[in-house]
Amino acid sequence: MKYILVLMFALFLNACAIFGDPTELDDTKGWTAEHIYAEGQAKMFDKDYDKAVKYFGKLESRYPNGRYAAQAQLETAYAHYKDQDPVLCVAAADRFIKLHPNHTNVDYAYYLKGLAVFNERGVIEKLTEQQISDRDPRALRDSFASFKELATRYPNSKYTKDAMQRMVYLSNSLSEHELHVARYYMKRQAYVAAVNRCKYVLEYFPQSPMVEQALVIMISAYDLLSLDDLKNDTLRILKTNYPNSQMFGKGVSTDERVWWKFWESLH
Repeated sequence: MKYILVLMFALFLNACAIFGDPTELDDTKGWTAEHIYAEGQAKMFDKDYDKAVKYFGKLESRYPNGRYAAQAQLETAYAHYKDQDPVLCVAAADRFIKLHPNHTNVDYAYYLKGLAVFNERGVIEKLTEQQISDRDPRALRDSFASFKELATRYPNSKYTKDAMQRMVYLSNSLSEHELHVARYYMKRQAYVAAVNRCKYVLEYFPQSPMVEQALVIMISAYDLLSLDDLKNDTLRILKTNYPNSQMFGKGVSTDERVWWKFWESLH
């Protein structure tokens, strides 16, 4: 008898693995949309984000045209965000934006997209406390783009002020990353590549405090490339916008080849 019970239990587990747990599939049978939504919210409160996503998914599939469907989609994005899954969060937010471009809460979807990527950090980054400017810039650019779209489309949104503050932080971090690469190119004598990195900072982050350093590196690169016209034009821009730059301070060598290597001290 004991072996029969064990066999039956094994068959039951095998059936669950193939077809799914029947209690899992039927636990919302007969529930209203409001009931399912409330259960999803309860799971969010309990930090059981996987289960919350399942409830919100059932709600949307069962009541696709109901008043809770759109909110369930947005809650799904938020659940993925809280679960620290930026990829699924962005995908859910993008889906909400595509399906509901005129929804009253679409500004929050844009904000959530930027926030998900902004807070993304890998295991190694967490262990080493790596600076944000040392991270892969693609994710930072994606975050900046989402915040920028929010600020452009919805300037009066309650999320825009915070988004703009994060944009300033991101622009500074991204420009710092670009200059880090530019210095590397300078040391490798890849002067044209260094100039291109600096131009990127001037074009996309003109308010960044890294602009002064970008101009200094460009002056040095142009000098080493013997492009005197471009060097002098850039020097004129530096003098006009940064008359108190350290480059013009006392004690700086008048030997051009030493003076133009002042960029090496900019870290």
